[in-house]
Amino acid sequence: MNIGIPDLTTVRARHPEAVAEAAARRARRPLIGDSGRLMIVAADHPARGALGVGDRRLAMAHRADLLERLCTALARPGVDGVLATADILEDLLLLGVLENKVVMGSMNRGGLAGAAFEMDDRFTGHRAEDIARLRFDAGKLLVRIDYDDPGSLTTLESTARAIDAMAAHRLPLFVEPFLSRRVDGRVRNDLSAEAVTKSIAIASGLGGTSAYTWLKLPVTDDPDDMAEVLETSTLPVVLLGGEVGDDQEGAYERWRKALRLPTVQGMVVGRSLLHPAEGSVEEAVDTAVGLL
Repeated sequence: MNIGIPDLTTVRARHPEAVAEAAARRARRPLIGDSGRLMIVAADHPARGALGVGDRRLAMAHRADLLERLCTALARPGVDGVLATADILEDLLLLGVLENKVVMGSMNRGGLAGAAFEMDDRFTGHRAEDIARLRFDAGKLLVRIDYDDPGSLTTLESTARAIDAMAAHRLPLFVEPFLSRRVDGRVRNDLSAEAVTKSIAIASGLGGTSAYTWLKLPVTDDPDDMAEVLETSTLPVVLLGGEVGDDQEGAYERWRKALRLPTVQGMVVGRSLLHPAEGSVEEAVDTAVGLL
């Protein structure tokens, strides 16, 4: 049952079982396809309250607009799949646009930006059993480590157990690690070569097995450092996109350089493709695919 965006609320209200039915019949594909690379569009920002793009504070708050942009991106050649929370993935399931796509469930985080509890990053999204039940293909979590915050130990432990749970289902888990600290009351991620190196070493050793662990990593402040930084682990890596700001071409060049490194298997990019600073969604996605 494929429907249109205006029909989603009616189906959800009258036929909630349609989500499970769509998940059960979805055609699946291998994580890594014929290209040998992975291009994932990310849309897990809204559930963290991260709705802004540039100077537009609520750019991602309009769900129909976001879904239209996601459908456009997923239809472009070379796009392998999507990363999102349950509400968005289930909308996309009902719309029928996840056939033969990699579906990556976000385990999300409870530490909302700007909240007093921001570093309490217990998971509030998909569990391993949810991802397995819905026949999704992978999961993703973020682990921020603040050496000055004792709560980071809880975050590390819960991350390790999530890795164990996903491995028990033989499902890949993309772990996004950062060393973070508060600066003038705001949490900042340290993108220096030393900090990213430490975050890789810590994340690689979490859990009872690393067989199903992938790393989702930023490009360091100095892109020339990435080759040495990525020598820290043999785990497969995807680059995270993030916002590119005004220097879109500069961001593309940083990604292009990092994508040449041997452990890098692809990219997971969100707002800069769905809400590009210049041009259309189609143009932004095609440019990103071209980098691979």
